[in-house]
Amino acid sequence: MSSKILIIGGVAAGPKVASKVMRLDPTAEVTVLEKGKFLSYAGCGLPYYVSGKVKEQKDLMSTPVGVVRDAAFFQKVKNVKVLNETEALEIDRARKRVRARTHGKGEDFLLDYDKLVLATGAKPVVPPIPGIKLGNIFTLHGVHDAEGIKALLAQSKARDVVMIGGGLIGVETTEALVESGCRVTLVEMLPQVLRILDWELARLVEKHMESHGVKVLTNAQVTAFEGDATVREVITTRGRLPADMVVLAIGVRPNVDLARAAELAIGLTGAIQVDDTQRTSDPDIYAVGDCVQTTDLITGKPCFVPLGSTANKQGRVAAINICGGTDRFPGVLGSTVCKVFDYCVARTGLTETAARQLGFEPVTVLVPDMDRAHYMPGSSLIITKLVVDSRTRKLLGAQIVGPGVGDKRVDVAAMAITAEMTVDQLSKADLCYAPPYATAVDAVLTAANVARNKLDGELIGITAMEVQQRIEAKDDFVLLDVRSPAEHDAERLPGSTFIPLGALRARVGELPKDKEIVAFCKVSLRGYEAAKILQASGFTRVRVMDGGLIAWPYDKITK
Repeated sequence: MSSKILIIGGVAAGPKVASKVMRLDPTAEVTVLEKGKFLSYAGCGLPYYVSGKVKEQKDLMSTPVGVVRDAAFFQKVKNVKVLNETEALEIDRARKRVRARTHGKGEDFLLDYDKLVLATGAKPVVPPIPGIKLGNIFTLHGVHDAEGIKALLAQSKARDVVMIGGGLIGVETTEALVESGCRVTLVEMLPQVLRILDWELARLVEKHMESHGVKVLTNAQVTAFEGDATVREVITTRGRLPADMVVLAIGVRPNVDLARAAELAIGLTGAIQVDDTQRTSDPDIYAVGDCVQTTDLITGKPCFVPLGSTANKQGRVAAINICGGTDRFPGVLGSTVCKVFDYCVARTGLTETAARQLGFEPVTVLVPDMDRAHYMPGSSLIITKLVVDSRTRKLLGAQIVGPGVGDKRVDVAAMAITAEMTVDQLSKADLCYAPPYATAVDAVLTAANVARNKLDGELIGITAMEVQQRIEAKDDFVLLDVRSPAEHDAERLPGSTFIPLGALRARVGELPKDKEIVAFCKVSLRGYEAAKILQASGFTRVRVMDGGLIAWPYDKITK
């Protein structure tokens, strides 16, 4: 007798389970219930559909060769029965059946199962703010939302837009709206956008967004929406904002209503608790994707990190186990990448903030470098931050921002963390090199070497935040700029002392040996060389500013 596999959810993880099950067991009877109209669509592509980079709706639901993944496709190609616009209402675990209803039809019906898969995803957070029901206030959680936003843009009725939330969807959609000609204000209640980054890198992203005309308001809360039938103003703790349209991108919560009603175990994160085979507390029910809790690979603690990449991997694991095989999903590092105008923003593992909160004693480095040989056309800057455990020298996390290619460097870091590599091992990784693709010592390896220098005491660093605090406190120290005269004339830091690196040996007597000296340049490589010159001349209190002027997140004096 063939197995009956019932899958609730037809966007990402659910179709992955269905497809893999049919490859492993062509005799299985697989049915997918999807509450919405659209199947197996690329939710992460919605901002690019809004901007017009993805031209047609069907492109989000097509295979790489252009075949639309609709119900007929799943039936004919996969032999999977799909009931879209059909909602699962109740799970009867004792009888192993699900009560469901098709939209527009009054009568419920029952579906039996041998194995059940919950792929119910997540739902957007919509806070109970006064005026939240006004027209032209959208989330961006599905194709329907995207169509509503595109319709307003097409009618030129969304000149002023307020984006609420500075996470991944918020910043990606902000770019889409700016490219559509909107004036966008991004409102974030936290001190920074993109919690996936530490503050100094997040601030560089904010400044980049501001350079593209975005008004970024951090430490700001929305208290009300005002208007008649449609929104006209957003009231915040930092003032009133005109708004023809509002997009809510505050975050998502796991959709666990069915699971909770069926008395399946819910984890500490509020998502469905599963083991590493994707089984729930009921051995005949699996759960995958944005509705489930997973494990942080570094800490071993539960976490909720909803990503399409994770959903697809979990779907494959569940299908193999459903069909009698053995597969495990070990957990995640939170590896993430997004595009913010022409910036690549990527991270994996722990931020410095998280590492300290978890009791690690991290050493960090901030290293600007080029993504390929500097003399090659198209070479671009990336700024890499590594977080390293000072006790074990193991890599804990990596973050990269900048216009260059950062994703592959973060992928390298993710593999290094997974393998529990030290920065000493990472620094010798045999990575590809050719001038059009990388530098002879790749940027991530250079950052690992800087970390080794710090760990070994060869380099004593100081963060930009610490330097700024000393400037504001009017501490008595020397901020030594060793760049070229042309660079210094273009921009500089307030209160800095300027001696070009080439002149430092001859002018070392101009500097006081009884004060701390903080050396810097554009990227702080010359700052490091300056520190070595000063130490050789008897200076004992010399530090190098991490990241140099390129990574400086505060205001500068410009020409």
